[in-house]
Amino acid sequence: MRIARFVTDAEPAYGILSGEPGEETLTQLIGDPFYQGIQQSGQTHKLEDVRLVAPIIPRSKIVGVGRNYADHAKEMGNELPTSPLLFLIPNTAVVGPQEPVTLPSFSEEVSYEAELAVVIGRICKDVPIERVDEVIFGYTVSNDVTARDAQRTDNQWARAKGFDGSSPLGPWIETELDTDDLRVTGRLNGSTVQDGTTADMVFGVRELVSYISQAFTLLPGDVILTGTPAGVGLLSDGDRFEAEVEGIGTLTNFFRR
Repeated sequence: MRIARFVTDAEPAYGILSGEPGEETLTQLIGDPFYQGIQQSGQTHKLEDVRLVAPIIPRSKIVGVGRNYADHAKEMGNELPTSPLLFLIPNTAVVGPQEPVTLPSFSEEVSYEAELAVVIGRICKDVPIERVDEVIFGYTVSNDVTARDAQRTDNQWARAKGFDGSSPLGPWIETELDTDDLRVTGRLNGSTVQDGTTADMVFGVRELVSYISQAFTLLPGDVILTGTPAGVGLLSDGDRFEAEVEGIGTLTNFFRR
């Protein structure tokens, strides 16, 4: 099931996306599916008649995972972590599909990172690996936009990875997905620059959710970014970046100075 969040001429609403490409429709849901479950209203919209927005604005947090692909750690000149390397991102960093992102004035080296993102569906703490699937609502696509120069100079990554617009999410949430071997790609202005698979993650989805839940109580709508494959590079004014995860879809954003 694909669940999107969209705007027509009123407040954002959730809907179930169905139909073949080019003929998709959204069946609007009643209320918030994270707290009220999946209740269809019967009202439908053509996808082309609505504007998609970020499928979730996390209630409390986005948890990022650094250096979770060996080839990416190598290209950045870093050793592989012996345990998941975590950082926090504020929810003000979130933007949706097709939205423009203003590159921060304090950085001259902003890069893209195509990633699989995990969306939490229920409050949980200290989740055993074998029960992780019970707490996941679904999956979406992320671009973990990073100010590399700030990342090098700051002792922590809050500014480098948490500035406004640094966490595009979308285009929707896929609720049923086998994450063991999904292709993760990134295209800069139409050219493929990242091409990896979740099979190469140092720590898999279940390991990450279990590990993170030992430190933080996870709430419905929290998002976990699982890391990026090799091929990261810099963004410039006017660039278009497409992050794609197999089985979900493509998240497109535009960048400007």
